[in-house]
Amino acid sequence: MNLISNNHLDELDLQILDLLIKDCRTPYLEIARICHVSGGTIHVRMKKMEDLGIIKGSRIILNLPKLGYDVCCFVGIYVDKTSSFNYVFDQMSNIKEVVELHLTTGDYSMFAKVVCANILDLQNVLLNKINNIDGVQRTDTFISLSQPIDRNISLE
Repeated sequence: MNLISNNHLDELDLQILDLLIKDCRTPYLEIARICHVSGGTIHVRMKKMEDLGIIKGSRIILNLPKLGYDVCCFVGIYVDKTSSFNYVFDQMSNIKEVVELHLTTGDYSMFAKVVCANILDLQNVLLNKINNIDGVQRTDTFISLSQPIDRNISLE
């Protein structure tokens, strides 16, 4: 994929993105200093990338176990028919423990990342929330034991 021609990005844009991927709190003036351009140039480039939809905001990364969420799992969801997908998406978006939802190929219709305080909470989410959604035929759950790789993307 050629980001430069497809999205009207040049090498400076890619350099800015790479710096922000490494630390999204880097001040624009620091980025300007590193890139040898003015702070105004960085503001203009950031606005352009936001307008193009390349940058969709910024987010904080939480240490979930320190907040009491000790269980992370992945739930493969079988949806009974294609016409149920939108309803299932809407219902899944109301479950606060679901932090990601992906439409997938393969054995599952959807794959969800779920975080819970403990196994009893996970049981409640599975039995009383996800499996109670009309259109969900059944689920398979995979508990994450650890996350040895947590990689941010890089444009280098």
